[in-house]
Amino acid sequence: MLQLVTFSTLNGVLYGMLLFMMASGLTLIFSMMGVLNFAHASFYMIGAYFGFEISRRIGFWPAFFIAPVLVGLVGALVERFGLRRVHKFGHVAELLFTFGLAFVIEELVQMIWGKLPVDYRVPPSLDFVAFRLFDTTYPAYRMFMLAVAVAMFVFLLLVLKRTRVGLIIQAALTHPGMVAMLGHDVPTVFMSVFGVGAALAGLAGVIAGPALVTQPAMAALLGPILFVVVVVGGLGSLAGAFVASLLIGLIQTFAVAINLSMGDVFGPAVANAFGDLGRVTVAQIAPIIPYLLLVLVLIFKPTGLFGNRES
Repeated sequence: MLQLVTFSTLNGVLYGMLLFMMASGLTLIFSMMGVLNFAHASFYMIGAYFGFEISRRIGFWPAFFIAPVLVGLVGALVERFGLRRVHKFGHVAELLFTFGLAFVIEELVQMIWGKLPVDYRVPPSLDFVAFRLFDTTYPAYRMFMLAVAVAMFVFLLLVLKRTRVGLIIQAALTHPGMVAMLGHDVPTVFMSVFGVGAALAGLAGVIAGPALVTQPAMAALLGPILFVVVVVGGLGSLAGAFVASLLIGLIQTFAVAINLSMGDVFGPAVANAFGDLGRVTVAQIAPIIPYLLLVLVLIFKPTGLFGNRES
């Protein structure tokens, strides 16, 4: 039991921090434009493929720094020549634009890299055992992923709360007219924030690609859960995204590890009373638990855990 709790906690925190790396960028973009970017997970996928392509040519570490920058540039171009033009038609047009963009990116990825998974591997410098516990090993690369996610959270907090750039960004998000009157280029600020949000998703893709499967469906597999994180944490709240990411990561990881049904807990009589439902295990319903949490949050606290605007 102790082994189950220990490794489920480690895996849950790791999964939660990976979600945060993506949800943080999505949260910043929503705070900036008031629109949920349906193509955000596609930037995560692009980051994984850019990381794969660069790493196989010049190594993983150059890819670790170059790929997020390239993804950020793609995101900035999308905002400058796409969302900025669509913005005047309202949020519905923006949602439809990002929804269509997600399919376009997926098709482009399939055209360039094919429909099968690519061979994106853990770099040899991180391919070793970090520690052994209860006769079970834990890979060093997963600890590296966790360290990067924590460092990114601290970096974002410091930039937004302690620097002049962060003050300008926060002011532009809430009072763009006033910031423009002070001489700052608000459209450029918006484009930069959108690009940084895309780069954060790209960084998540670069480091998650070797640990997970890098394939064209990876955006569709992880994309929906991001909106659960953003809504549960509170739309526009970076702290809320952090807490919600850890919460959902831990809940889903523990749920997958628990192979118990109502019959196992309450006995065969109770299980028979519920029919087939009584024999369904917690692990089997684990994929829907985050979405059930989303529904409950929208019913009882629409602003989310830390948000202040209606979702």
